[in-house]
Amino acid sequence: MSNPTNPTKPSSNHIDAPEGRDLSNAVGSFNVLASNCPALEQMAICNTDTVGDSELVFIAAKFTSLKKLCIKNCPISDTGVKSVGEGCPSLVKLKVKRCRGVTKASVCTAFLHNSCDAQLSPSREMSRPTKANIVIDMEDVDKDDEMGIDATEAKTSRKKRSVVWKEFEIITNSGDMKARCNHCKHNLAYKKGGATTHLKRHLKLCTPRKATLVGKDKGPKQSLLSFDVTEGDEMLSIFKYDKGKVREELVKMFVVHEYPFRMVEHEFFTKFCRSLNPKYEPIKRQTLKLDCMKMYISEKESLKLALAGINKISLTSDLWTSNQSIGYMCLTGHFMDSEWKLQKRILNFCPLEPPHTGLAIADSISECLIDWGIEDKISTITLDNASSNDLAVRALKENFEAKEKLHFGGKIFLVRCCAHILNLMVQDGLTEIRDVIENIRESVKYLKLSPSRLYKFNEIVKSLKLSTSKRLILDVPTRWNSTYAMLECALENKSVFSRYKERDYNYKWLPSDEDWKRAAEVSKFLEVINDVTKVFSGRKYPTSNLFLRQIWKVRKMLNDMSTDNRDFVKRMTLKMKEKFDKYWGECNLVMAIGAVLDPRYKMKLILYSFPKIYPADDFQRHIDDVRESLEFLYKEYLSVDSQINSSMSSATYDSNPSQAKKQKTDDFDEWVITNSDIIPGNKSEIDMYLDEGVYKPGNEEYEDFDALNWWKANSLKFRHLSKMARDILSIPITTVASESAFSAGGRVLDQYRSSLKPETVQALICMGDWLRQDFGVELASNVENECMQEG
Repeated sequence: MSNPTNPTKPSSNHIDAPEGRDLSNAVGSFNVLASNCPALEQMAICNTDTVGDSELVFIAAKFTSLKKLCIKNCPISDTGVKSVGEGCPSLVKLKVKRCRGVTKASVCTAFLHNSCDAQLSPSREMSRPTKANIVIDMEDVDKDDEMGIDATEAKTSRKKRSVVWKEFEIITNSGDMKARCNHCKHNLAYKKGGATTHLKRHLKLCTPRKATLVGKDKGPKQSLLSFDVTEGDEMLSIFKYDKGKVREELVKMFVVHEYPFRMVEHEFFTKFCRSLNPKYEPIKRQTLKLDCMKMYISEKESLKLALAGINKISLTSDLWTSNQSIGYMCLTGHFMDSEWKLQKRILNFCPLEPPHTGLAIADSISECLIDWGIEDKISTITLDNASSNDLAVRALKENFEAKEKLHFGGKIFLVRCCAHILNLMVQDGLTEIRDVIENIRESVKYLKLSPSRLYKFNEIVKSLKLSTSKRLILDVPTRWNSTYAMLECALENKSVFSRYKERDYNYKWLPSDEDWKRAAEVSKFLEVINDVTKVFSGRKYPTSNLFLRQIWKVRKMLNDMSTDNRDFVKRMTLKMKEKFDKYWGECNLVMAIGAVLDPRYKMKLILYSFPKIYPADDFQRHIDDVRESLEFLYKEYLSVDSQINSSMSSATYDSNPSQAKKQKTDDFDEWVITNSDIIPGNKSEIDMYLDEGVYKPGNEEYEDFDALNWWKANSLKFRHLSKMARDILSIPITTVASESAFSAGGRVLDQYRSSLKPETVQALICMGDWLRQDFGVELASNVENECMQEG
């Protein structure tokens, strides 16, 4: 603060007149002050009798840039205040205290011409000024201003400054003005310019407002209670709404069940969520997509850590297309976890640039393996029978051989998809009876296209009192299992078709008696193929020990059909046998070794089935190949275990030299452990396993027998062989899922996913598979055009 009596050295633009000082020549002092501080912005005049209205007139004339003025306990009147208002256009703050000659009305009138906002504040602190806003603090002034202008009318449309008006609105109810709460819609008393204390009190108690503020650290202090059911017992627990957890679960729901992102913005979806919890806050589909991508990155890192502890991983790969003709390659990894449970995870679902050559497929697979850090852990790869896949396997095999990371000596690196081979075989066979199937298909289509025709048909069924409970089914030509279902239902109702012909002269596709006989024969062999395919692509993960017995059933059926004298059966059988011999003419080592490692079969199934599958002059060669390959793989595992034991022994010796003497005494015992299988006269684990005889579970346990559980229980007895069984049995024999195992068509992305960016598609496909595996959720097929239609 500078002294006005010494204006030559002002320290600031803020000047206070000393309290109690007699300013006998106040105008002169103000004149000197104006010459030295022409841009003075703040001034306070307190407790002096020499500053009156004339001095205020002088101040208004000299200090035109004055913004803040405080007058305390001075003999001024309304005239002086008016002169300040007219002469100081920049004034934004005026504080008048204990000045008895000043009235509220005069102060407000003095500033109306400046288009300033006049606000009377009863507080002792002056609020922060804003542009075109003057704050006047009146204290202990004359209140006999009833005939003047009320301060609240100084500005008839001024902006309300209290924070409560963000949550209230002014309404007119029956002619009275009320303040309505935006949360609970409750009406409270309102008076223009009145207090807002009762409004603030209401906001503190408003329950809907508390609910909306939870998650913003402004919620109610009282916790909500909920019932938590744990192991069948209901427990009372404290519930706290977690916005982050809700969004996480929302992402999982949309990804696992493949809902479109736009659904999150649907009005009734929001209503449904709010009916479950009023605190739910809607989000946009863009936000949901970003949350999905964040979770995908997090889940991928977790899966990488899990795969780092896996020794061997088998791959399956197949191609998908979108309705935009974009090709995608789906790469899936199969492995055994520490609990001896089979696991599969989709690792990549990436676009594949045309042309889809073998090298392009191999490069894409290699990039994926490097990205996941598992390029040295691949034991086998299962593919369909496309020629480009053969080139891809050759390139991958060469890469693994160059790095000396080709497991099992490369003997079983490529595995042919059994379900794909069966599918090709059946499609070739059905071409020989295409006319029979076409008549039945057109008959079913004709009836199902008209409700009246179908009603007549069903009335005939009732009149004949047929015991069948099956209704007519129209097949999908690319799905031979639906063709089998159509034939089966039509055969049960064949007597109805002829009677319906008598009532409808427009019906022209009635099969002949010979056609029905041919359809019955086709249905018998399709039943066998259908049962086999269900094993190959069942919902329970099929292990490699289950396949050889099913292939033998197919071969036995073909051998029986080949002796039939009817021409159409011979032609159909010949085509299917050609396809069978093309792919299974040479022994499938994975299936054969898998069968040997099933304690129910061992070598017995090989010795029984091979003479029936292969020619008489060739089956012994295949049996010898299986036994030699079994010995080769076992020695490989034995060698790896010996190296591990040796390195562990060396590490123990080097880390503790003081035990060298004791270590030498234990060398013989360790040598016995690592070399016991090669001592002459001592049986290997394979010999012990095969000589024990087959395991015979009970009748009820036979079909549900789990070979992996048996090996897990006997892992101490067969230390090396159990590790080999663990890896061999986990090799997938088929690449297709249950919903497409019967399909001759390609795998196609739905319309919703085809519209998304490739990186988004990959995140949704991969993460959806991971979450379904983690939570045990099965996804039903969404492909409507491949669903069988029942009437």
